[in-house]
Amino acid sequence: MQTLLIISHTFWEDSKVNKALLESAKSLPNLTAHNLNVEYPSGAINVAKEVELLTKAQKIIFQFPLFWFSTPALMKEWQDRVLTHILYGKTPKLLHGKSFQVITTLGGSKDSYDGHHGYNLETILTPLTSTFRYCGCEILEPYAIFSAKVDSLPIQEYLSHLG
Repeated sequence: MQTLLIISHTFWEDSKVNKALLESAKSLPNLTAHNLNVEYPSGAINVAKEVELLTKAQKIIFQFPLFWFSTPALMKEWQDRVLTHILYGKTPKLLHGKSFQVITTLGGSKDSYDGHHGYNLETILTPLTSTFRYCGCEILEPYAIFSAKVDSLPIQEYLSHLG
């Protein structure tokens, strides 16, 4: 199965955790790692290129650190540009039958996302999962790395979610 790992991080240059995760993923077969911050430093997304990558993938993963209960701005821009093009263009069923998963890193502990602030992690991720479900994807359970620190990353567990 071909997996497309789409990564974004608002502060990519300073990232430690997501850079380490990405580095560990690069050796996997059948995985295309696609860093939006490196590919589009100006924020101008090449929609045709993104559609080509999505066409080849059977599994799509969004990986990002959760900031302020949301994705990085560039990942949201990707959604607006690419998904709008797909749904209202010539290939509205492009994502049908593919699977979608979120992998997120969080600075807080697991109990910080148990709902006591009003929303649990599943609820916070609902805009993403609802969007990709609407696009025809099977939604896989998200994988979250809580209290993420570069020296204690669960690399093997992370890699198991990429296949």
